[in-house]
Amino acid sequence: MPSTPPPDFASLSLAEIARLAEEDRLPPVESWNPSHCGHSDMRIARDGTWFHQGSPIGRLPMVRLFSTILRREPDGRFVLVTPVEKLDIDVEDAPFTAVEMKREGEGDAMKLAFRLNTGDLVTAGPEHGLRFEDREDGPRPYLHVRRGLEALVARTVYYELAEIALANGSTPPGVWSNGAFFPLEPAE
Repeated sequence: MPSTPPPDFASLSLAEIARLAEEDRLPPVESWNPSHCGHSDMRIARDGTWFHQGSPIGRLPMVRLFSTILRREPDGRFVLVTPVEKLDIDVEDAPFTAVEMKREGEGDAMKLAFRLNTGDLVTAGPEHGLRFEDREDGPRPYLHVRRGLEALVARTVYYELAEIALANGSTPPGVWSNGAFFPLEPAE
């Protein structure tokens, strides 16, 4: 894990964001299969806040570290995994939150990059899709981050996506990023 703070998202070009995301090496959690050891006493709230034993974890470097060993199991559970232990973690919605967006280009040449609450950078595209769900409290947009883990797109960022979608005149309304089109309506 880097010891320096992440760069200022607003000052980065999308090419720089893509390079930084590529350089961000993660542990090979998909290859670690220790025995289940119990519960971590941790929870990720719907707003992306991480808690341990009921108290928020206030240190972003600690949250970032834990996020690198997070994995989604085939049965849908979330676990923190190391080579020697696997602990359940409760996730109220999605384990990450996309808190900021940056765009370059127009129409089908557009690229959209997102900064997550953990400092991770993700560029939407074929490998990092956007999907939308209708819920009782309104539409809920998600960004695929990695290995079945998603980020809930913050409401303010969703409004930016909706503005782009309505302005581009596509039917159905949607956005482009890295050559992929993402309709703002839920998949059937």
